[in-house]
Amino acid sequence: MAYAAFVALALIWGVSFLFIKVGVQDMGPTGLVLVRSVSGAVALAVIVRVMGRPLFGPDWRTRILPFAIMAVVNALLPWAAIAWGEERITSGLASILNATATLWTAILVFWVVPAERPTPLNYVGVLIGIAGVIVLVLPDITAHGLSGSFLGVLAVLIAAFSYALAALYQRTKLRGMGVYQQSLGQIVATALLAIPLAAPALPHFHFRLISFAAVVALGVGGTGVAYLLFYYVMNTLGAVRATAVTLVVPVTAVFWGVLLLHEAVSVSMVAGMMVILAGIVLTNMRRAPRPQTAAERDSAAA
Repeated sequence: MAYAAFVALALIWGVSFLFIKVGVQDMGPTGLVLVRSVSGAVALAVIVRVMGRPLFGPDWRTRILPFAIMAVVNALLPWAAIAWGEERITSGLASILNATATLWTAILVFWVVPAERPTPLNYVGVLIGIAGVIVLVLPDITAHGLSGSFLGVLAVLIAAFSYALAALYQRTKLRGMGVYQQSLGQIVATALLAIPLAAPALPHFHFRLISFAAVVALGVGGTGVAYLLFYYVMNTLGAVRATAVTLVVPVTAVFWGVLLLHEAVSVSMVAGMMVILAGIVLTNMRRAPRPQTAAERDSAAA
């Protein structure tokens, strides 16, 4: 069941980069964050009520600070950074760079969650993944220097790092909390915090039906439904393997970008994607369980 949720999440987030590319053109990064968070909060609240569950748990007041922290590092910062980045790079490239969230998680988890500490082979995967990022960005830096494209790449990498921080914070501070409570608490906090963030940009907000529909779909599917799936996968498979959902996302995102937005796919992009994905595969390979010794078996039986 956890792996079915994993696949569904990858498919949903794959098309999210396309929706961001369409919506940010008219709303700007902060306007997109506001519409996305509000539509996601409404959709998630409806889902929770239809399922007969309370909107908030009895101890929700004690969770306000954790929800606010998650709202910043798992929503406001990465959503705005990705949207800003996609004004400068393609949606396909953004999805590939976002896949490095798994690599950052593998690096940070060594100190934060020792029980989920990766193996030496996993860290080889981290190094390979970072090499893939270099393959992606080096041609553009060589040709144009620190141009807008490079800054767009940097913005998405910052978003990926923020997602890694959020995954580890959730794993350590919100562990044991219900999936519905985690999801709704965070997205409501995000919507409230997004109001003052987006207010200065609202006079420049251009309403266009296709952009608005894309961001609402992003909020309902890529946020409301996806949060439920993500926290379920997180609580079941752990932080590093949960963020490995980005393994599948670049493939579907590049496909939609080429098909619907007519985005170009360069040789360096394909090569970088393959190297990053190879690194993520190695990062997520499980250590084979060590066979118990006779003494350990006797001790367990006693």
